[in-house]
Amino acid sequence: MKYRVAVQMDPIDRINIRGDSTFALLLEAQARGHDLAYYTPERLILRDGDIFARTNPLSVRDEPGNHFTLGEERREALSSYDVILMRQDPPFDLGYITATHLLERLHPKTFVVNDPAHVRNAPEKVFVTEFPDLMPPTLVTRDRAEIQAFRAEHGDIVMKPLYGHGGGAVFRVTTDDLNFGSLYDMFSVTYREPWVIQKFLPAVAKGDKRVILVDGVFAGAVNRVPAADDLRSNMVRGGAAQATEQTPREREICERIGPALRARGLLFVGIDVIDGYLTEINVTSPTGIRAIKNLGGPDIAALIWDTIGKKRGG
Repeated sequence: MKYRVAVQMDPIDRINIRGDSTFALLLEAQARGHDLAYYTPERLILRDGDIFARTNPLSVRDEPGNHFTLGEERREALSSYDVILMRQDPPFDLGYITATHLLERLHPKTFVVNDPAHVRNAPEKVFVTEFPDLMPPTLVTRDRAEIQAFRAEHGDIVMKPLYGHGGGAVFRVTTDDLNFGSLYDMFSVTYREPWVIQKFLPAVAKGDKRVILVDGVFAGAVNRVPAADDLRSNMVRGGAAQATEQTPREREICERIGPALRARGLLFVGIDVIDGYLTEINVTSPTGIRAIKNLGGPDIAALIWDTIGKKRGG
C-alpha cells in the first residue's frame, strides 16, 4: 500500500546522513513508493481545532552533500497524511511538549511514530526508573544533601541533566573531586528541573551499547566505545561503533520492558545498556539503525516500515 508520509524533523540540510536514523527511514519509505513531505516543528499550525503544517514535497538520495530535494512549500492539513514520523531531536522542552499535544489530535487515524502522547508521558530518563532493578543505583533530584549522601555511598558518580540528549553536560565526579561544589552551582543556575545522578560504571570504557527495539522486540544493537579522552560514548561525541551480539542480560531487559513499550505505542525505541545495566530508554528520536546495518546487522528501517504497515492494516 502506498502511503502519504510526512516527517517532522530538524532542518534536513544540517543532518549527517551517514549516521542519521531519520534519513534511513526516509530512504526506505521512498524505496517502497511512499510519497514524502517534510516540515520542521515551527511550521506546525493549530487553526480552529485542525492541525496544519507548511510542508515541502521531499525526495532523498544517499549522497552526502546532495541528499535531498524539496518541492514548493504548501499549507496542508496533516490529517490528509497516512503516517507522520515525529523525529526532531530534543531538548525535551515546552516546544517539544506542545508538538506532542498537536500531533496527539491526529493519532491514530494518522499514524504517528512514536505515539505522541506517550512520548510526552515517558521522558527518557524518567520512564526508565520504572525498572529500578535493571538500572545502576540512580538518584533524581536537585537537593545537594541527597547528592552528597549518594556520592558518599557509591563513590564516583555521573551527573547529567534530566532532559539532556546526545551526551551533552554529562560529568563524572570522582570521590575526591574538588569541582563538585562548582558543578553543583553551575547545574543549579543552568537547569530548573532535577538532575540524574548515577553510580559511575567503569565498564563504560568498553562500551555503551545501543539496543533497538521495534514494537517492544529486540531488533539489533551496536556497541559505542568512547574515545580514550572522553567519558561519553555517543557517536555524535566521537564514540566508535562496533558490531555486537545480544547478551542474555540484554535479552532479559528487552523482555521486561517490551510489554510496556507496546502498551504505550512506542514503536521505535533505543535503550542504552552499560555492563548489563539499563541506563536510558530513548523514545523521542532514537538513533543507531544505520550503524547497525553498516556493521552487517539487520535492516531495521525496513523492519520499522513493515511494522507500520501491520499496525495500519496495509
